[in-house]
Amino acid sequence: MTRTPDITALEHGILAGDRAALARAITLVESRRADHQAAARALLERLMPHTGKAQRIGITGVPGAGKSTTIEALGCNLTAAGHRVAVLAVDPSSSRTGGSILGDKTRMERLSVDPAAYIRPSPSGGTLGGVARKTREAMLLCEAAGFDVVIVETVGVGQSETVVADMVDIFLALLIPGGGDELQGIKKGLIEIADLIVINKADADPERAERSAREYRAALHILTPASPDWTPPVITASGLRNEGLDRLWAQIERHREIMAANGERAARRAAQNTRWMWAMVRDRLDEAFRGHPDVAAQAHDLERQVRAGQMPASAAADRLLTAFGL
Repeated sequence: MTRTPDITALEHGILAGDRAALARAITLVESRRADHQAAARALLERLMPHTGKAQRIGITGVPGAGKSTTIEALGCNLTAAGHRVAVLAVDPSSSRTGGSILGDKTRMERLSVDPAAYIRPSPSGGTLGGVARKTREAMLLCEAAGFDVVIVETVGVGQSETVVADMVDIFLALLIPGGGDELQGIKKGLIEIADLIVINKADADPERAERSAREYRAALHILTPASPDWTPPVITASGLRNEGLDRLWAQIERHREIMAANGERAARRAAQNTRWMWAMVRDRLDEAFRGHPDVAAQAHDLERQVRAGQMPASAAADRLLTAFGL
């Protein structure tokens, strides 16, 4: 996309459910060009009244948990039931590894050709914050295009889990059967932010899967739930055999009903929107700061001096801020 697009044509195409228009709009959102970013903001502003109606689901999973297999099976179940499903990814590691969502897309062969589904890789390169911002905007575009279920998959590890949890209505942790050692190996932070835990691959060893589920339920009892009306359920499933995914969807729907009834769903989204606003402010300020010619002229040399221990970081920061005019 080299020229500034016709945002009116994109708007009409997206609202008509045109997948090509949606793909072009997401590419526009991902562009680093200033004119493209301005056009993307204008497009999103026009489309905002048509967003917000989808069920936003975040999914993370330990390596080997069968995440793409489960997402495909769940997605195909949902499209068969009349839903339109979009799958997006947050992959902060893509600049180093080439990204695994592209591999997921080829593995999700049925879902990728389903006319009621849309799979989009995360943009390669950039910081986690930048990738997350583009994923949020892509989610809004998918909602405007009529997708009523948006699955945001975190491919990376660590902070990406928290970032994804902060852009969805319900956050799922997909785990594999294991004993107490495995339970200790799972970060406490992941358990704390999960709204639902799924022990996948239960078909291989049902007894071990149930034992793991009991251990996670016991661990959750120690923690204070995020909502007094919702204790995260722990269920067993098999994405490969499409077993237990109906119970998984039932729990997602139950969470939606409870959170909508007590007002927490709306409050969660309102808080997310406010945090997104300030994150955008920080992103734009960072871009303006780094792009300032006087800052850019000094940054490399100051970094070299700080690395070499020739100058305190605070003094280097002061010089850069002064160059920026602060």
